[in-house]
Amino acid sequence: MVITRALMEGEVDDDGRAKRTGNSLTATTHIITVVIGAGVLALAYAMAQLGWIAGIATMIAFAVISTFTYNLVADCYRFPDPITGKRNYTYMQAVKAYLGGTMYVFCGLVQYTKLAGITVGYTITSATSLVAIKKAICFHKEGHQAYCKFSNNPFMIGFGTLQIFLSQIPNFHELTWLSTIAAITSFGYAFIASGLSLSVVISGKGQPTSITGTRIGPELSAEDKVWRVFSSLGNIALAANYSTVIFDIMDTLKSDPPENKQMKKANVMGVTAMTILFLLCSGFGYAAFGDHTPGNILTGFYEPFWLVALGNTFVVIHMVGAYQVMAQPFYRIVEMGANMVWPESDFINKEYPTKLGNIRFNFNLFRLIWRTIFVILSTILAMAMPFFNEILSLLGAIGFWPLVVFFPIQMHIRQRQIKKRTLKWCMLQLLSFMCFIVTVTAVVGSVHGISKDLHKYKVFTYRQ
Repeated sequence: MVITRALMEGEVDDDGRAKRTGNSLTATTHIITVVIGAGVLALAYAMAQLGWIAGIATMIAFAVISTFTYNLVADCYRFPDPITGKRNYTYMQAVKAYLGGTMYVFCGLVQYTKLAGITVGYTITSATSLVAIKKAICFHKEGHQAYCKFSNNPFMIGFGTLQIFLSQIPNFHELTWLSTIAAITSFGYAFIASGLSLSVVISGKGQPTSITGTRIGPELSAEDKVWRVFSSLGNIALAANYSTVIFDIMDTLKSDPPENKQMKKANVMGVTAMTILFLLCSGFGYAAFGDHTPGNILTGFYEPFWLVALGNTFVVIHMVGAYQVMAQPFYRIVEMGANMVWPESDFINKEYPTKLGNIRFNFNLFRLIWRTIFVILSTILAMAMPFFNEILSLLGAIGFWPLVVFFPIQMHIRQRQIKKRTLKWCMLQLLSFMCFIVTVTAVVGSVHGISKDLHKYKVFTYRQ
């Protein structure tokens, strides 16, 4: 009765929740904020491997495919009708509604494996940037001929220790301040990297480039060139992916005009804006460094050392917040599962009110122990395989085909009841198959790169 009255008075939406006020412009802002991340720093390296023609074409192709499939996802926010149906609040919920329980489990495995893996990637990224700060200061003081190589391990341990404390934050809703700071800093380092690259090009110190990318020669065999191209596809896929939060973004939209129409407009504007930024970052970076473009573009600069240090500091701040944004949903699903299996266990479910100075919080033994173990394991894995490009490429490849292409297409086919072997059905399946091949290619390239690096460097002794 209360909900009905509130609905009539316009205080709540049709699902009884507080009235949503978002629109296509706010959704576009969310998209841009999400995709401007650590993956942007690897795009110049990807452009260097692919070359101007293939590099630009690949980024545009990923943008077109992503826009198309995200528009299909927009129609699946409600079930069964895209305008009047029941809301799906998460990606997994939509998959379950349209495709059933088996696909629901598969979606969950992919989504949460990626979330867990990203924490490893973020640990590597933060350590890489911290080492870059130390190197910039070292070269500034000692000269560019000085030996300035440092181990990533102390920085990873420090980052992991901080994440152990932050991981005790009980739930995602208490992280708003952290994610806001992370979003702001992400723009900071993206523009600093682009600006530094552009300054090199304008000064005439840019290195030679090629329409086919890095040249085969004494330093690069034809076989290694192919593996690098494969791995670069994963880097581009990671940068263009916001599938894990698309339903969270849609759940902020007001229902008039319909959410799917607003989200489709936001997809076009958001993907267009991010593609322009990607092309600028990757293009300027490649033009600045040529065949020697580093995996993380910010690590290639040492002067002005204060600006390089500032850019890398922004990366670290972003990684601190982004780690928790990605880890908290993973924590939540594990803790929900433990609660379902052992509902009577005090160890898992009992909260102990605690006061530390003026700060009050709830303390839970299971949360303390299992989250701490998770952070330690992810840190150890990062220390064992601290390879920035290869790990990010692998994460991008894992999530691209299932979350960006396969599930959206299958849900669209089920929603529109498209019959098998019709022209439209065949074209959609062909697109899905082609993207599957791209994903497999990127996975193989990433694994090969990791394997090669593990043979080149002893575990836990990598220095940069």
